[in-house]
Amino acid sequence: MSQPSSIGRILQEPTRTTESTESTALIIGAIAFVVATPIGLIAFWGRELPISGPDSLGMYVAIGAAIVAALAFAAGRLVLRRRFGPAPADPDVEDAAAARSASGPRGAEPPRLLWFDVLALSIAHAVIAMLGWVGLADVLEQSFVGAPVFVLPGAILLGVALALTAYVCFLSSVRMTPMLLSIVLAVFLVVGVITAMLSSSDPQWWQMNLSALGMTDDISALAFNLTLVIAGAIVTIVARYATAGLPSATDRDRRGRDFVRYGLVVIGILLACVGIFHVDDFFLVHNTVASGMAVVYAVIVIGLPKFLPSMPRVFVILGWVYVGVIVVLGVFFATGYYNLTAVELVAGLLIFSWIILFLRNADSAGARRILAVTA
Repeated sequence: MSQPSSIGRILQEPTRTTESTESTALIIGAIAFVVATPIGLIAFWGRELPISGPDSLGMYVAIGAAIVAALAFAAGRLVLRRRFGPAPADPDVEDAAAARSASGPRGAEPPRLLWFDVLALSIAHAVIAMLGWVGLADVLEQSFVGAPVFVLPGAILLGVALALTAYVCFLSSVRMTPMLLSIVLAVFLVVGVITAMLSSSDPQWWQMNLSALGMTDDISALAFNLTLVIAGAIVTIVARYATAGLPSATDRDRRGRDFVRYGLVVIGILLACVGIFHVDDFFLVHNTVASGMAVVYAVIVIGLPKFLPSMPRVFVILGWVYVGVIVVLGVFFATGYYNLTAVELVAGLLIFSWIILFLRNADSAGARRILAVTA
């Protein structure tokens, strides 16, 4: 029976084994608890706190969790960089490493992230942590109406919340795979858009269009536009990860892979532009980039059998069905049966669910190819 690793060995090689990775995550969480609890005692001293709202325990937890989530994710990538070295300059080499890691054995090198990838994913984790704790605080406020939070339990709760956030985000960082990246993208989009809807100062925003959430000067507009910008950056990361393990032995394979990759990059850039160019200030530009995103998506989906012959047939047919549904929605809007908000919501859901499914199916296609070559 093997003996557990010593703390010194864990600190020397924090991600060498599953045990050392979990232990390192616990240490990161403990550091967050030790730092956050005294800060909470100082900040809360001499007063009682509400559970949620301005100057509440939920507000302190949300802000602290955002900071801790970003730092923990960045720390995880730094640990992996120390173990595996800097990312190679050759993108083909980097893609090969990502493909091997997606379905390789335990201990294989994880997919490489460039500095802007790390920045975007750190912000995504920070936003998810912040909005998640805000939502939980609101639910608890409704469960314990009028209940105050005293100094000592408030400081301990702050420390525990930040420790849990650091633990989860560190593990997400060091275990980042294409599958996990698809989950991060889905959670980030859902949390960001729902937060914008719930916090909108105009309860009738849906009568105009989905982009109306980004028109106001309140927190809903900031949440909505920031969600689109960061989601666009994540989609560009997905473009590289999703195509990393696809066949590229021939010139035709490489051209098809690169076309899909750059098409997804364009979708990510256009999505970010939707959040940057607000519809009330840049009406023409906003509508152009939003329509362009749908056009690029349709081109990729329709031509997918030609670009990537290795993709599963069922997934290809599903993409064609998605495009057909979006066309039908457009007809419904043109005839006045649906308003624009309904069309944008359903079309956006279909496009991003397809991107997430593409990431997972491309990962399985790459794994199937690796197993075939090995056999």
